[in-house]
Amino acid sequence: MTAAHDRTGAVAVVVPARDEEELLPRCLDALDVALAGLRETRPDVVARVFVVLDACTDGSPAVVRARPGVTALTTSDGCVGTARAAGVEAAAAWHAGCARAAAGGDGPWVACTDADSAVPPDWLTTQLDWADEGVRMVVGTVVPRPGDLSARALAGWHARHSSADGHEHVHGANLGLTLGAYRRAGGFPPLALHEDVVLVQAVRDAGERWVATGAIPVETSGRRAGRAVGGFAAYVEELGA
Repeated sequence: MTAAHDRTGAVAVVVPARDEEELLPRCLDALDVALAGLRETRPDVVARVFVVLDACTDGSPAVVRARPGVTALTTSDGCVGTARAAGVEAAAAWHAGCARAAAGGDGPWVACTDADSAVPPDWLTTQLDWADEGVRMVVGTVVPRPGDLSARALAGWHARHSSADGHEHVHGANLGLTLGAYRRAGGFPPLALHEDVVLVQAVRDAGERWVATGAIPVETSGRRAGRAVGGFAAYVEELGA
């Protein structure tokens, strides 16, 4: 049984966004539901959402301004690794000034998703259940949004992706870890692609306790015009070729 002083006391959600005014509201709506579930089951936990507006030229900043309780920060590099890292650092600073959450454990739990994705209602509560058992990193799965993929592409997706516990996939849209584990692994590298894969491998190499679960799949956009050359959208395009 987890000791009371080891229970996770704070959660920071980090969301990089680059020109996502269309899909960002859906992302934040889903996070609102997940946060409501967390407040109901764990009223002792403080939580905050950090949206990193990365080189945005659209209405994404206005979307965030209209959301009470969401912290916005801005980067200009157009690099998802840099944006995610900036979000984690903002979360760390918030936690340091949060009296209710300052003590004990391995720092706040940092939950990462993407602005074109929608988390399930139990996304945060499930991650914290793992964290309270001493798990330092939770690696989840993603599923394409219904209707975004052709029948051929969807069949290709399911042929290549496992949704079972113990899966081998890594997605920045569904990743959570303690700030301590993040620091010990060196954080998100400043990469335009695969920053999530590099971090997850570093956490594993550091000998941290981690799990890969299919229990909390995140629904993500299956668009073919992405934000990074060679990124997830290019992979979706390949599935439908």
